[in-house]
Amino acid sequence: MERLKSTTVVAIHHEGQVAIGADGQATLGNTIAKSSVNKIRKLQGGKIVTGFAGSTADAFTLLEKFEEKLGAYSNNMKRAAVELAKEWRTDRMLSKLEAMMIVADATDILILSGTGDVIEPDLGIATIGSGSMYAQAAARALKMYAGHLTAEEMVKESLSIAADICIYTNHNLVIEKVTS
Repeated sequence: MERLKSTTVVAIHHEGQVAIGADGQATLGNTIAKSSVNKIRKLQGGKIVTGFAGSTADAFTLLEKFEEKLGAYSNNMKRAAVELAKEWRTDRMLSKLEAMMIVADATDILILSGTGDVIEPDLGIATIGSGSMYAQAAARALKMYAGHLTAEEMVKESLSIAADICIYTNHNLVIEKVTS
């Protein structure tokens, strides 16, 4: 799966809690354009939370489409995600969008991509963006060896580790918990 640069997004399901977070860095080539971008959005009063990596304008287009799909499919997140992925892959305009999304509710986390992927990740850990592999490794270790932490604390630590390593990721974090 192609990994887009310019951010890190992490979602973790742990002991009945789901949290999702992202750093705030936006880059233009090799320059930091802004350090406090909010890449996390709450939908349905916080019952669904999304995070995006890639082009901001493209991500907002996908977010609007995802909200439309949620409305069309009675707020069924999995069904909305599958329908968005199908349209994203086949629609001429949408297929050119360069972004990825993580969507999460109280029970499920999904990764969506423009190639039609809807991935339910292993171990309740989803990561996207340039620092995703660093964050994923950190999250896996935290789940195994620091299980006393909350999902929110694990997301924060995973993002902090990624920010220490990835030049496209900073320490300005936005983290949201999914509400039931």
